[in-house]
Amino acid sequence: MNFRSDNCYGIAPEISAAVQAANKGTDSSYGDDRVTARLQARFSEIFERDVHVYAVISGTAANALALATLVPSHGAILCHTGSHIAVDECGAVELFTHGAKLVGLEGANGKLTPAIVEAALARFEKGSVHHPQPSAISITQATEVGTVYRREEIAALSKIARANGMKLQMDGARFANALASLACAPADVTWRAGVDVLSFGATKNGAMGAEAVVFFAKDDVRDFEYRRKKSGHLMSKMRFVSAQLEAYLHDRLWLKLASRANAFAAQLAEGLAGVSGANLAHPVEANEVLVHLPDETVARLRKAGADFYDWEPPKAGSTLIRLVTSFATPAEDVANFIRIAKG
Repeated sequence: MNFRSDNCYGIAPEISAAVQAANKGTDSSYGDDRVTARLQARFSEIFERDVHVYAVISGTAANALALATLVPSHGAILCHTGSHIAVDECGAVELFTHGAKLVGLEGANGKLTPAIVEAALARFEKGSVHHPQPSAISITQATEVGTVYRREEIAALSKIARANGMKLQMDGARFANALASLACAPADVTWRAGVDVLSFGATKNGAMGAEAVVFFAKDDVRDFEYRRKKSGHLMSKMRFVSAQLEAYLHDRLWLKLASRANAFAAQLAEGLAGVSGANLAHPVEANEVLVHLPDETVARLRKAGADFYDWEPPKAGSTLIRLVTSFATPAEDVANFIRIAKG
């Protein structure tokens, strides 16, 4: 029963087959191959406009390179205090931007709101050499606690960004899970809502190692390609990364995989609601469940072989744990986890 991360599971069979197919014959290197060319057209089709897509192999690279392209070294990036770029990327954004400042903001359910952002902006003095200059807002979709931004929430943050000469970046490591939850078009919660650049994730949802940086305006691409090469993320055999993304997007596979993971999370949340002393910490809207459980229940689950993260240290006999479901999570693991938790 592994609920530590969706990264713990393997590759979707369709994506594995696509990599094997790309292994036949020869093709050009460094992204000049036929698969990568097709991928550009496919992303434009999905997002209903011409987009500019660049494959990388990690979400950290996608976020850091995207933000470094849009933010100067004296800039400030406003993000949630629990965001991946602030907590789990080892200063990659600061490194790639050559010193831009991450400004972590507290917000309920892992989200930023216009009021939170406006309060933070009031602390900066525009044009002062003593202050980093606010240059971007970064939001995570789905958030680190499994909640989802609606279109109107994104549009409201974009409006503030525009009014202050800032860009809006979306960390979409679990973008498919958010989209499956919202049941809307990809364009609706990206460029139509004012997102400038999307870090499009696939690895957590069935790819072997494939992410993409999606720019919605050509002018924003700037020197991205040089930054990607300089940082070591222009893959010589790019066709194998692109093949994963092409298969991921074919016949709505990405949304089918995400929907399955989301359904398991909903099942966990519903089942745990009947456990004595259990308390959900956040709404369950994607494939993550954060729940307070009595310490004896946590110990019983671990003794039975369940694997998951403690999200906070135990407090007053209860522990906040995180459960992450995958497209490949066995259905019996979900049922067994609930059964054991109920004692």
